[in-house]
Amino acid sequence: MATIPRVKTAWANLAGAADLAAVGAVILVVIMMVLPVPARLLDVLLAANISLSLLLLLLSMNVRHVLDLSVFPTMLLVATLFRLALNVSSTRLILLHGYAGEIIRAFGQFVVGGNFVVGAVIFLILVIIQFVVITRGAERVAEVAARFTLDAMPGKQMSIDADLNAGIIDEQEARRRRAEIEREADFYGAMDGASKFVKGDAIAGIIITLVNILAGFAVGVLQQGLSISEALAHYTLLTIGDGLVAQIPALLVSTATGIIVTRAASANNLGRDLTHQLTAEPTLLAVTAAVLAILAIVPGLPTLPFLVLAATFGGLARLLRQHRTANISSAVETPRTAAEKQKATAGGEQASAEQLLPALQVDPFAIEIGYSLISLADTQSGGELLDRIAALRRRLAWELGFVVPPIRIRDNVELRPNQYRFLLRGVEVARGELLVDRILAMDTGTGAPPAGGIETKEPAFGLTAWWVRPEDRERLEAQGYTLVEPAAVLTTHLCEVLRECAPDLLGRQEVKEMLDTVQKQYPAVTEEVRQVLTLGEIQKVLQGLLAEQVSCRDLVTILESIADVARQTREPAELIRAARLGLRRQITRTYITPEGVLPVITLSPQGERYLAESLQGAAPGSPPAVDPAELRRLVERLGQLVSQAAASGIQPVLLVSSEIRSALRQLLERSLPRLPVLAYSEVAPGTTVRSYGMVVWPGES
Repeated sequence: MATIPRVKTAWANLAGAADLAAVGAVILVVIMMVLPVPARLLDVLLAANISLSLLLLLLSMNVRHVLDLSVFPTMLLVATLFRLALNVSSTRLILLHGYAGEIIRAFGQFVVGGNFVVGAVIFLILVIIQFVVITRGAERVAEVAARFTLDAMPGKQMSIDADLNAGIIDEQEARRRRAEIEREADFYGAMDGASKFVKGDAIAGIIITLVNILAGFAVGVLQQGLSISEALAHYTLLTIGDGLVAQIPALLVSTATGIIVTRAASANNLGRDLTHQLTAEPTLLAVTAAVLAILAIVPGLPTLPFLVLAATFGGLARLLRQHRTANISSAVETPRTAAEKQKATAGGEQASAEQLLPALQVDPFAIEIGYSLISLADTQSGGELLDRIAALRRRLAWELGFVVPPIRIRDNVELRPNQYRFLLRGVEVARGELLVDRILAMDTGTGAPPAGGIETKEPAFGLTAWWVRPEDRERLEAQGYTLVEPAAVLTTHLCEVLRECAPDLLGRQEVKEMLDTVQKQYPAVTEEVRQVLTLGEIQKVLQGLLAEQVSCRDLVTILESIADVARQTREPAELIRAARLGLRRQITRTYITPEGVLPVITLSPQGERYLAESLQGAAPGSPPAVDPAELRRLVERLGQLVSQAAASGIQPVLLVSSEIRSALRQLLERSLPRLPVLAYSEVAPGTTVRSYGMVVWPGES
């Protein structure tokens, strides 16, 4: 998309700062082992250590492929070093002052009940779990995975060479696959070595704790004159608390290591795989429920726990069986004739030898459907999808100002029976799922799910919805639900995707056809523009307008506006600014409320001056160099004002000066993509403006 270069530039600046932050963090960890750390700062660092360990665990559970977290071995080393540095700092504070912060004191007093014997037992159990079970198993799995990955490399490379020689893949794809194989081998090799860090950390935890107990006993008795029982009670509790604070994050990291090395490549994360695979056979759940029910009536065993579990497993088995039956009934395959296949494609081309060359071309936009959805595109069986798409293209031509290219519809056996997906020039941009024998019910404020409904997400806007039976239509309509047919659900989703992809669908050929149409009635306009601008430059202007949901239907005004400034500059940003100024009445009318008021949010003069100064010296069209923290604060405050206005049914626009409008839109397009940004000069004369708030930024409001 056109926004990708701007996003890459912004993230490149953040990446440079992240590199320096990472280097500084490692250096500070090493310095912590030498310089004393205050108790309050140690509390913050211990909390950060727990947070980092928890983050690593969550990342390992949600990763789909191990290479998506290729930095894990290095993070394992840094986390281990950080934990050991905290051990050194806490030991120094315990032995010197008998106090190492509130977190260690809480673990020593509250967590283990102030009993150092109980604390010692809990600490030893945690160490045994980590060292004997998790660490040893992860170490062995990492070693075997590394060896098997290296052994499989020659066979994988030979397979890539065979595909390349057969013409299945090109040289670029072959290089990518070889690089992925090398990265995978490097990862498992690094994990084999990194697992030794975890093992060494567990051993070091035991040794450090024993040394601290002995040293604390010596300091308490010999230097501070405490009795033996007082020294044991005080310093042992602190040491056990310190050990628990260190071992719990270590246990989280060890678990993350085990998850990473035992995870195979999957299309989903760990949670979805567990849910899908453990509940794949409802019969087995029913058998489990029966066994638990038998145990509930065995004399001597507690009845209530086994009875509750039996009811839980039995209910889950019944729900899964009903869900599977519903899916099977909606996925009955309809016999497909050659005529049906021809109806299910936009052009109806036959795969003959004379048509192989056109078949190699990539469709501008295509829809692929599972076999259960073919009936939606079959007009003979009452399918209305083709008619809906034709009506949608006419409507979008009126809204966007250009004709959306023909949309090809074809079946894909690789999709699930009820799935569909949208392809933009052969690349998937969205997908969804329909139940053709049901209708979609969307909640309009009732708050309760309909009886017998299958919960889902409305694909276009992500709203909570339910697939319900058609015979319940009248009852649900009376209850206030909005009911939508499956074909209408797909068409609505398609409409939103086409609006988002409109800049990519507008090619040079479409621009040429638009200019040729205008030239028949306004030859002077098109001739003047073509003398100073190329077809590609005009295309960039129209794409820039479409990217912000501005219609190109008034092409004559657009051409006249850019022709006035094209002799001074050919920068796309300046041309787009001129076109928007010419279309100010159309733009204003788009956002005016039925009462004839333009609802706006404004930026403080300080904020506008801050953005204007950040743009000085920047290349035209590049985003301003704004502090990420300040940008986050701006997004939060704008989001609050937009939400407050939305609660009243109002969609406000952000009104700023023309010098910063384009740059500000670039900053907000990822965080607030649906917030229109207008310049003061783009508001039509005579428009009534109503303010819904002003953002004071940067600084506190």
